[in-house]
Amino acid sequence: MGGMAGRAGAAGKAGRSGLRLPRTRRGRRRAVWAVVAGCVLALLPVTWVYAAAEPRVRDVRSVPEAPVAMVFGAGLWEGRPSPYLAHRLDAAAELYRTGKVRVVLVTGDNSRAEYDEPDAMRAYLTERGVPDGRIVSDFAGFDTWDSCTRAVRIFGVRKAVLVSQGFHIRRALALCGAAGIDAHGVGVDAVHDVTWYAGGAREVFASGKAALDALVRPGPQFLGPHEPGVQQALQDAARTR
Repeated sequence: MGGMAGRAGAAGKAGRSGLRLPRTRRGRRRAVWAVVAGCVLALLPVTWVYAAAEPRVRDVRSVPEAPVAMVFGAGLWEGRPSPYLAHRLDAAAELYRTGKVRVVLVTGDNSRAEYDEPDAMRAYLTERGVPDGRIVSDFAGFDTWDSCTRAVRIFGVRKAVLVSQGFHIRRALALCGAAGIDAHGVGVDAVHDVTWYAGGAREVFASGKAALDALVRPGPQFLGPHEPGVQQALQDAARTR
C-alpha cells in the first residue's frame, strides 16, 4: 500500500514538473516578452501583405486599364468552375467587355488529366462572350506564387489586373509585385459564408509562406519554355481595334 502511494506521489510530481511556470519576476517577464515577440513575428507577414497591396485594390469600374487580366483558379465542381471561381470569371469577362483589359490569362491546376481548371475557365469565359483567341491558359499555376512568377517568366506579363476574392487578392498582389508585375487587383464581392471565412482564416497562415516566397523567390514547380500566347493575343487584339 505504501509502495503504491509512493509511486502515485512520484507520478504526480512528474506530471506537475512537465510544465513549470517561471517562479521569479524576471522569469515571468521574460516569458511575457517571448509571447509578445512570437505574436509580433506571426503578424509581420500579414502586415507586409496589407502594406504592399492595399493601395492597389480596386473594383471593376475603378481599376486602371492593363493589357492582361489574370484569373487564379479556385476549384471545380463536377468539371465546372466553383461558385467562387465563377465570380472571378464574371469579373474578368466584365473587364474585357468594358475595355479594361485586352487579354485574359487563366492560371490554374492541370496536374491530373481528369482535373483541368484552365480549360474549364476558358469554356466559362467563352460562354460569356470573351473570344477564345483572347484567352491564354497557364496549366501549371499550382499556387499563387507559381502563377505570378510563371506569368512573368513564361508568358512575359509585366502589367496586369489580378482577379480574385477579397480575402485572397492582397496576397496575390503582394506576390505578383515581388515577381515583377505592375499589378492592380479586383477583389470580387461574395457572400460571406463558411467558405469565405475559412478562406480568410487561411490567409493569415498563407501570408507566412508568401513572405518567404517573396524573399527567396524560388522557381515554380514547373518552369518550361517561354510561351508567346499572351503577346500573340495582344497583337491580334491590336489589329482588330
